[in-house]
Amino acid sequence: MASQMTVFGTGYLGATHAACMAELGHEVLGVDIDPAKLAKLEAGEVPFYEPELEEVLRRNLANGRLRFTSSYAEAAEFADIHFIGVGTPQKKGEYAADLQYIDAVIDGLAPKLCRPTVILGKSTVPVGTAKRIGERARALAPAGEGVEVAWNPEFLREGYAVHDTLHPDRLVLGIDRTRSRRAEEVVRVIYSQLLQEGIPFLVTDLATAELVKTAANSFLATKISFINAMAEVCEAADADVTVLADAIGYDTRIGRLFLNAGIGFGGGCLPKDIRAFMARAGELGADQALTFLREVDNINMRRRTRVVELARDMVGGSLLGTRVAVLGAAFKPDSDDVRDSPALNIAGQVQLQGASVTVYDPKAIENSRKLFPTLDYAATALDACRGADLLLILTEWTEFQELDPASLHPVVRSRTVLDGRNCLDPGEWMRAGWQYRGIGRNCESGRRQHDPFEPDKFAVARSFFNTSEGKQ
Repeated sequence: MASQMTVFGTGYLGATHAACMAELGHEVLGVDIDPAKLAKLEAGEVPFYEPELEEVLRRNLANGRLRFTSSYAEAAEFADIHFIGVGTPQKKGEYAADLQYIDAVIDGLAPKLCRPTVILGKSTVPVGTAKRIGERARALAPAGEGVEVAWNPEFLREGYAVHDTLHPDRLVLGIDRTRSRRAEEVVRVIYSQLLQEGIPFLVTDLATAELVKTAANSFLATKISFINAMAEVCEAADADVTVLADAIGYDTRIGRLFLNAGIGFGGGCLPKDIRAFMARAGELGADQALTFLREVDNINMRRRTRVVELARDMVGGSLLGTRVAVLGAAFKPDSDDVRDSPALNIAGQVQLQGASVTVYDPKAIENSRKLFPTLDYAATALDACRGADLLLILTEWTEFQELDPASLHPVVRSRTVLDGRNCLDPGEWMRAGWQYRGIGRNCESGRRQHDPFEPDKFAVARSFFNTSEGKQ
């Protein structure tokens, strides 16, 4: 059965949810205060890269089930079901989540609610948020006690967001058990098509629903940092972390997913969510329970420094005067998201140590330019590699995994590659004459020791940069 609903916020989460709810047959009104973003969406353009989303957006704009507005009054009149999908970024200078956008939606919408209404939160929030904004919404709304706030957390993977919305692995709904169960009834209607497919539906209290998302992200972050810590041990012990991960991954209690060592996690979710979780636990007096997450965060950030150290070692001990090609800028493949991207952070650090850095990414170039305008950017992987002394693979795009190492021979200055995602075939690259280095891998046959009798090809460049003329 079709319902009328609004979705507040048309960023990554909101735009995806609005388009996919229309795809399920509902009438949807997307709401945002950014006119430029609304204009793009109304024209059928997604302001970010997400596979399949633009097709879903255009199809539902054309059939009339989806439209957009900046008017809260129009939204309140249009529907009695309102999703909140605005951002909850990390506060500047703090670990805690910034809830100003959530609060702004409640303060703008609630005074216009004159009928019984269900507000469904999608955003990732600190535990206790739903209860707080529910009380505030009822205090501000003419409908008063007729306003019910529930929480329906999202579990989207960038690059798979459409699939994860239309075919989720579970649906979670947190409700205020002291009130009516109207929110549950509404949600069962909204997701009736998904429930008919047998997708698990868990109904909890408000606090548990909020914790499900932060706990899930914290577990994934912990798993990633664990295998990266093992990579550090493997490098010290001359072991191979990829084989180690395969071996322990066969244990069904552990599993192989998210056990890929590399440069660490980034993006707009995991880093800020685990920090906000720690901050909220401290506010609740349970900070000791999550002290391990501080080390998870530390391990993750340390990977970036470690890759820069490895890069420096691979070019003879100094990056001054070298040319470095960086393949990958997005924090993960199939995305143009560069928020807290370890790839861009590493590229910036390499540049600060004196290297000339050229970056290529299939989708994230424009977003990268905004954050790191001092880096050089190329239109193709081949162009990025021209004259390079070192090649860094920092995002595991399929395009990079399928590169023919021999095709790069005519353009690079040195056949040296650091595989920051362990996504290349070491044997293939070494057979093609490349010095290969992975993360936590013992590919000793691919590491050529510096020959003291061989001329140092970087010495001339370093001497220039160490002169007073070069420093100017």
